[in-house]
Amino acid sequence: MRCFTILGPSQSGKSTLLKAMSELDGRPVVNDFTDFLSLRTFSYLGEDWAGIDVAGGTEYLGYAGRALAASDAAVLCVPPELDEAVMAAPYLRLIEESEVPCFLFINRMDATSHRAQEIVAALQSYARHPIVLRQIPIREGGQVVGTVDLISERAWQFQENRPSALIEMPSQARDREQEARTDLLEHLADFDDALLEQLIEDKTPAPENIYSVVAEVHRQNEIVTAFLGAAEHMNGVNRLMKSLRHEAPGVEEVAGRLGLGADALAVGVFADNRRHVGKSVLLRALGEGVAQGATLGGAAVGNLTRPDGKSSAEKVAPGELALAVKSDHLDPGRAFSAGGAADLAAWTRGNRPAFRRILLPESERDEARLSGALARLAAIDPGLELSNDEESGHVVAALQGPMHLRRLMAQLDEDFGIKVSDGPVGASYRETITKPVEQHYRHRKQSGGAGQFADVQLTVRPLPRGEGFSFDETVKGGAVPRNYIPAVEAGAKDALEEGPLGFPVVDVSVTLTDGKHHSVDSSDYAFRTAGKMGVREALRAGSPVLLQPIERVAIHLPSACSGSLVALISSLKGQVLGFDPNPDARGWDIFRALIPASARDELFQALGGMTHGTAWFESELDHYEELRGKEAERVRQERQEAAA
Repeated sequence: MRCFTILGPSQSGKSTLLKAMSELDGRPVVNDFTDFLSLRTFSYLGEDWAGIDVAGGTEYLGYAGRALAASDAAVLCVPPELDEAVMAAPYLRLIEESEVPCFLFINRMDATSHRAQEIVAALQSYARHPIVLRQIPIREGGQVVGTVDLISERAWQFQENRPSALIEMPSQARDREQEARTDLLEHLADFDDALLEQLIEDKTPAPENIYSVVAEVHRQNEIVTAFLGAAEHMNGVNRLMKSLRHEAPGVEEVAGRLGLGADALAVGVFADNRRHVGKSVLLRALGEGVAQGATLGGAAVGNLTRPDGKSSAEKVAPGELALAVKSDHLDPGRAFSAGGAADLAAWTRGNRPAFRRILLPESERDEARLSGALARLAAIDPGLELSNDEESGHVVAALQGPMHLRRLMAQLDEDFGIKVSDGPVGASYRETITKPVEQHYRHRKQSGGAGQFADVQLTVRPLPRGEGFSFDETVKGGAVPRNYIPAVEAGAKDALEEGPLGFPVVDVSVTLTDGKHHSVDSSDYAFRTAGKMGVREALRAGSPVLLQPIERVAIHLPSACSGSLVALISSLKGQVLGFDPNPDARGWDIFRALIPASARDELFQALGGMTHGTAWFESELDHYEELRGKEAERVRQERQEAAA
């Protein structure tokens, strides 16, 4: 069985294209695993095929990456509008990172006035591999009614839901055909010396030789060829499928492309957790194939079924797909040998999630179950990362966006019986002091039996931003015995956990300069209490100020969108650091800036609309800076209300 993944922006018609391809030569078997991933298995000219359809939208790029890793080829379906070319950029980038041969299909050509060459030129901006036309359109009255094949130089007229009809090439198409054919041949000649020699000598290469060259070049992933059609009307679909059949490599190339050894037996494509069923993993067999009960990934495989889940599969031949049930040791996004497993490359995991929400179970008794359920989902969801909020301790889910959040909450409810609510992740504010303070504090307590006594003289000073906390002592003459000094330091640290404004305190130094002790009533506890209370009083006297976290963000986006980010960053009270072309992705920039952590969600929302959903960002804490005015007062007020 040969396998391809079909990708494309939302509303590009890729699902319609896969449906048309699968129905060319019989009735397909359709397996809708979820609302965003489905599989069609079908026969075409006596060969078995599988097409994996991943929903449009960059939040599904992780699932697309895993599907590409197991595929022999990629079909990229794009709309014919020039202004929508940027929406194909994330898919072109992913396909190139995967090194999977790509066949491009410009859909709905019957409903556009744009020239095919202009569309290819727009897409070329985002591809390192040359994109060349395999066909040119035939137009009548401004409408595309057929195509001319640039290798065979035969013209075909579209027919509604039927194979195209062979016609004589229209005279008005000859000049355009010769120009486009020359461009195709020149690109192919870069990879074939014999063809180059023929072109130099003005010889006309035979079509069968050109087909042979383009097949070899495609299998080696040296070029992307573009086909034209309208999938809804079955136009151009057969030509695309024939090219896949002759020019896509076989399953024997998958392991080498992924850098796997000869012992690789399978790749995990997708997994799902269903109530009463458990975990099932979609595998594509490599090498010698996979057998039911055999060792895979270091343990025995449970039940193997066909992708429809209805019929058993005792043996899965190389290239075939199957579901492994009751094999919890298997995960998608990994390659398996008999004895172990290895993670696939980073590109298979999609964009780093940047949409962060706190998840809370509606029932307190579900808190432990929620952690376990999220861990199981994170193991199969490439776009989900989990952490804990440092202040509240609640679970924080980093996701691809609001749609991903809704899907996660539905999974928790339907598959695990856990209802959750979500809330924003607040910025982690801090506070510090702005002037040094000399502070004396005496802790004395007598309540029957042994008393408590500790006397400390402290100097508390502000430190430069980012210095954290330091403690030292200059006690002379044993006024404070050496064994009690660590307790004073521990007490100082206790005081810094919450300052007078209600936030953790940073960037201060505490120096123990003098003190007194009692031979009977002094203890570690007494000096820890004295250190804590003394530092607390010093912080109140040290003119405390609020500090807001500033994050350094690296925004990955198409170069055409970079200019509009300057105004956005300014509106978020951020600072632009600059942007540079991404050395690993043609047509992409990396835009760097500093923004307040409180503006993270606003940046996420604005980027979606500004870049047609193509951009994403990574962030990390850079530093803290003072927050003044009404904004600081608002944050303090909210803190007081939350603590009340």
